[in-house]
Parts: sequence; C-alpha cells; structure tokens
Amino acid sequence: MNVTKNIGILNALIRITIGLTVLSWSTAKMVKFPWRDSYLFIAICGAMKVAEGIVRFCPVTALFERYQEMEQEKPLALGDGSKNGDVDEVLPYNPT
Repeated sequence: MNVTKNIGILNALIRITIGLTVLSWSTAKMVKFPWRDSYLFIAICGAMKVAEGIVRFCPVTALFERYQEMEQEKPLALGDGSKNGDVDEVLPYNPT
C-alpha cells in the first residue's frame, strides 16, 4: 500500500491539536475512573488523530477519494454505457 499525503498542513495541525486534547482529557478521566472502558476507546481515537496529523494521511479521506474515482469510471445512468442525448450526466460535488 502506497501511503501518500492526502491532508494539508493546516488540517494536520488541527488534527494534532484536537487529538492531543482528547488524549489528555481521556487519560485524566481514566485516572479517576479506571474501570470504565469508554475512556480507553476515546484515548485510542485521540491517539489515532495525532498519528494522522503527524503522518498527514487519513484513511477515511483515502477511501472517499477512491470512491469518487470509482464513481467517475462507472457508465452512465442507463447501465449499458451508451450515450443517450436525453440523459444528463450528474457530477459529484467535492468541496476540496
């Protein structure tokens, strides 16, 4: 698997900041309530966001981009690939 950077530098900095905030909050809660497993799950999610920011690769963004590429390769609405004049092509909207 080829890991390329698919998020920008500002997005990476935001992910690192929010990830460290979530990670510190969840570890502080785990000190008070060690029997709750939900804080461990939240800590893992925060650590994952920090790692995504450091590496600048988001697997969810990569899946979304791959889906968009696959949607563009599909034939038109009729399913047989024929270009009919009365069928309008719908282009997906991607704000990035």
